[in-house]
Amino acid sequence: MTGPDSTFAVRPARTSDVPRIQELLEPWVQRRILLGKERVTLYETVQEFVVAEAGDRLVGCGALHVMWEDLGEIRTLIVADDWLHRGVGGAVVDLLEENARALGLSRLFCLTFEVPFFSRRGFAEIGEQVVDPDVYSQLLRSADEGVAEFLDLAHVKPNTLGNTRMLKQL
Repeated sequence: MTGPDSTFAVRPARTSDVPRIQELLEPWVQRRILLGKERVTLYETVQEFVVAEAGDRLVGCGALHVMWEDLGEIRTLIVADDWLHRGVGGAVVDLLEENARALGLSRLFCLTFEVPFFSRRGFAEIGEQVVDPDVYSQLLRSADEGVAEFLDLAHVKPNTLGNTRMLKQL
């Protein structure tokens, strides 16, 4: 998949991309916008990632994490500062949505500071209860921080102040 101006391409991530994903992530961690990830975690989840590449440089990435039979989360969406507003983020989200549909997901969640970006792509802010009580009780058993953020559990609130919980129906 190529970007709007064909100067970058979006593709599934490979294990060889992990060090570059971590390099792309680090400035956003330093700014306290994204949580850091250990390299081992990135390797364990590399199959969830897509990357945007311009030449031999990684200029963006994002991941699709399955949370439930119909629900996934877009996470770790990053665009290099000098590639912002050039279609990279949109192209990454487009491929993640395509992957979500291929998996049979019908809803996508994100936790973001970039509300206008996600709103333009059909995401809407969500309230407290977005899954039925049976699913909620199952999701409570997950150790995944993203699931806790989706459920808006109190123990993750200090990490998410200022972020907006959003959902899209595919």
